[in-house]
Amino acid sequence: MDMRRLFLFLIFSFSLVVLWGEWTRQNQPVAPIIVSKDPSAPPVATVSTPQAIATAAPADVPKAPTGKIISVITDTLKIEINSAGGNIERLDLLKHRTANDQTKSIVLMQRQGEQAYLAQTGLLGTGLPTHNAEFQSDASEFALADGKDVVEVKLTALNTEGVHVIKTYTFHRASYLVDVAYEIENKGSAALTPSAYFQLVRDSSTPEGASSFVPTYTGAAVYTDIEKFQKIAFSDIEKNKITLPKDPDNGWVGMVQHYFVSAWLPQGKTPREFYAKHLDGNLFSVGVILPIASIEPNQTARISTPLYVGPAQSKLDDIAPGLGLTVDYGIFTVFAAPLFWLMSFLNDWVHNWGVAIVLLTVLIKLAFFPLSAASYRSMAKMRVVAPKLELIKKQYGDDRERLNKAMMDLYKTEKINPLGGCLPVLIQIPVFIGLYWAILESVELRHAPFFGWITDLSATDPYYILPLIMGASMIIQSKLNPVPTDPIQAKVMQIMPIAFSVVFFFFPAGLVLYSLVNNILSIGQQWYINRGADSAQKGVTKA
Repeated sequence: MDMRRLFLFLIFSFSLVVLWGEWTRQNQPVAPIIVSKDPSAPPVATVSTPQAIATAAPADVPKAPTGKIISVITDTLKIEINSAGGNIERLDLLKHRTANDQTKSIVLMQRQGEQAYLAQTGLLGTGLPTHNAEFQSDASEFALADGKDVVEVKLTALNTEGVHVIKTYTFHRASYLVDVAYEIENKGSAALTPSAYFQLVRDSSTPEGASSFVPTYTGAAVYTDIEKFQKIAFSDIEKNKITLPKDPDNGWVGMVQHYFVSAWLPQGKTPREFYAKHLDGNLFSVGVILPIASIEPNQTARISTPLYVGPAQSKLDDIAPGLGLTVDYGIFTVFAAPLFWLMSFLNDWVHNWGVAIVLLTVLIKLAFFPLSAASYRSMAKMRVVAPKLELIKKQYGDDRERLNKAMMDLYKTEKINPLGGCLPVLIQIPVFIGLYWAILESVELRHAPFFGWITDLSATDPYYILPLIMGASMIIQSKLNPVPTDPIQAKVMQIMPIAFSVVFFFFPAGLVLYSLVNNILSIGQQWYINRGADSAQKGVTKA
């Protein structure tokens, strides 16, 4: 297989990978939402039915009652809690910047603005406060004090009869975990059998800074030990074409977008029920319902569930099983995960993600050096015998059978394997695509500088310098390959560097840097092998 066919095959293969990734994003298998057989039935003592949640869910989140804003600031988060519902209605990640303005912290959650995204909780049971109930707090501003590791915000439910409910948020230093707890005191004369629900509400808008040329997933997700990690696309929720784990006793539910994730993480092996619903307009909710043991009169019960809201990283598995899978490497996880680990190791050494990408590319190139050498030697031989192939084509014209036989005889005489230039490269494709996804999905590269004008390896090159150099390297590399005898194929090979340069205009700088370094190393290796093949051919000719 000559180089022109190899390039076309690589383009086709890469396109299939991208299309496969998009297809899996849009067609994740997931079980229809279970609807209560008796819609009018009140909430029960065990895990409440989704119908019960439906009665509590907001019809239109932005028009919910407006209460007092309670502000909380830690070293990692800035939060606004609304006393109307006691929900998180705005959350800033103080250590992460917006895509378009690095002087501003990213706003991950907000009620008002271009994107609606909220964390809501409530209780199910007669007289118990839902996420639309009124709460009050002793103060309107809280901050993590110097020398303290936690700050607590206590909200007392109002307008409740026969029950006293305190909702407590606990924020931790250097952490994106928020503990949300309810204390329920039964002051009535009959036992209470409540349940608690914890949900995330979001619209389907694309996050700021997302690129249509670099497909990433935005939507819901659920994880259990048996079903593992499942994506729940907004479109599937809207069409009621989803499948959720049945009768789980573990797992979490969350919202995922490029680089960031929010998830409710119920602890231990306890009964729970996951749900997903399409609300009014463009709003969607996913959540989990947890049972609370029966509360006798004059007794108090407590339930607590952590909320993680922050960057998606592989080390999140230390917080909850499967949470690290929100770093979505897709089907190439087996390659991407160890490559990112190695890239992180190199960054710890050089303290520059761009340099780490360069070093990692060099290491990968060295690992595949024997395979690449075999490929380039095969292409070098093809380049040397190209004039002979051209003569054979002219000699036999349209007689395909005799032409193929003559070409095979020539390959046998010259000891050339027609597939020798292709197979070694095919073996490397999964590794290179794995590295592609490792760079694309790593929040660590977000706003990570390289040098000079490259101040964000996750964003496009602002001056398109790297893509232009990338295109120039492809032109140089094409000159080292056998010249296609077919005029049309020759034109295609001339256009490809330009087409690739245009495509790379829209790729993150880190990906372009990897491709550029790989091309430069390939050019050096291929030039050296071609020179040796030319020298050997001249020696044979003189003899």
